[in-house]
Amino acid sequence: MTRHDDTIRLRHMLDHALEAVEMTRGCQPADLKRNRMLQLALVRLVEIVGEVATRVSHEGQEQHPSIPWQQARGMRNRLIHGYDTVDLDVLWDTTQDDLPALIVQLRQALENCQ
Repeated sequence: MTRHDDTIRLRHMLDHALEAVEMTRGCQPADLKRNRMLQLALVRLVEIVGEVATRVSHEGQEQHPSIPWQQARGMRNRLIHGYDTVDLDVLWDTTQDDLPALIVQLRQALENCQ
């Protein structure tokens, strides 16, 4: 695995996190609960963030310890394997609280890769 591959993966994580946050701009938790398309889209975007996190090399993860690798992978696993019990409150909190912080960390990591 090359450093270039990890940079691409960090960019993918950033792009999908940004899309999830943007998708909820102007929304309230009740909007998520009544909009099935929004639910499915956010689940998929957060799954992708976690899936890509599993593909960043061990070395790449060590270079960016501020990124919550384990939490991203764990959220992906919960969404994939618990597809029938997705807690929309947790999904909302993830998009509103966790992803914005992750976006900052990913941007910093990408700046350091250049």
